[in-house]
Amino acid sequence: MDFAKNVFISICIPAYKRVEYLERLLASISIQEYRDFEVVVSDDSPDNSVQELCAEFSTQFPIKLLKNEKALGTPENWNHAIRHASGEWIKLMHDDDWFSTPTSLREFANAAQGNPGAIIFSSYKNIFLDENREEEVVPPTNRLRWVQLEPATLFSSNCIGPPSVIMHPASLAIEYDRTIKWVVDIDFYVRALEGRKLKHIESSLINVGMSQEQVTVSCVHNPNVEIPENFYMLSKIGFKKMENWLVYDAFWRLIRNLNIRSLREIELTGYTQRIPASIEKMILWQSKIPRRLLRIGLLSKVFMFLNFLMYRKHQ
Repeated sequence: MDFAKNVFISICIPAYKRVEYLERLLASISIQEYRDFEVVVSDDSPDNSVQELCAEFSTQFPIKLLKNEKALGTPENWNHAIRHASGEWIKLMHDDDWFSTPTSLREFANAAQGNPGAIIFSSYKNIFLDENREEEVVPPTNRLRWVQLEPATLFSSNCIGPPSVIMHPASLAIEYDRTIKWVVDIDFYVRALEGRKLKHIESSLINVGMSQEQVTVSCVHNPNVEIPENFYMLSKIGFKKMENWLVYDAFWRLIRNLNIRSLREIELTGYTQRIPASIEKMILWQSKIPRRLLRIGLLSKVFMFLNFLMYRKHQ
């Protein structure tokens, strides 16, 4: 298959068996009005189904297929595709997501040309494949201002969205952390946004397929996943980030929602590294507050702010 050189955008697709989804994505690429792109597919599949499908589309646009002898898994399969891209910009697309309109890629390209070096993302639609419904997701402007000032506030709310909605410069020397799955996108965004502009495209340019097959479904409200990954990420970017009230609030809610009442419960999830003193105090406070009170949103927020004012600098 031909591999284009010196293109503006590399559409990088990590694939694994689901050719009915991948076909929908490739079909949405084939009708894009903007044509200065290439497609890089990193294939973890144990069979040749993805290879055969890519061959069908290879006459419509440049495709490079990377057939992995051993499955790389999430998210290393994402990194593998990105490493083999030759475009100036990287547009990661998961195989169950797709471009919503024929002008989607042109809007990304226009934003890139006007915002060199920025992290670009668009609004999007969640398409619930099992429920025959959809919802448009547009990030609140105030949240975006907080993220631009302090990327770690994404701990509190991922107002950017899944990786398929972003595009970043190929010169960005950052990869997705292959040791995590639940917060892998937030971890990437926080590191990528240090010193970089965040550019939002208001139009919904991406359809995000929502189904029970997604990796993150098995992680929701699972303390053995959420605790080690969130604490590991916090240790990477520095415990000093807890001095931001939105980051503090994110961990307050994490501890509350998972009903963590002691440090021993943190250890049982598999996380055995250092815990900042502010979180130790947070757990101690919550263990003394009746659960029925913590479930009342306004009261929980008041308790959080009191705890924050007293212990935010205790790292």
